[in-house]
Amino acid sequence: MKVVVDAPACVGHARCHHVAPALFALDDNGYIAIATFEVPAGQEGLARRGARACPERALTVVEDPA
Repeated sequence: MKVVVDAPACVGHARCHHVAPALFALDDNGYIAIATFEVPAGQEGLARRGARACPERALTVVEDPA
């Protein structure tokens, strides 16, 4: 699984970071710092919750193909 960030859509609410700070790193201005990242095993639920927490829907969870 990976998370893809639509950086222009991010407005810095940081709700994703509040849910999962280890997954959703922020830059010095409070915006998501990484454009795309692989989700470590066991962190999938947190990644989904963090993405759902974004009011701008700037985060997309891409499931690994079966």
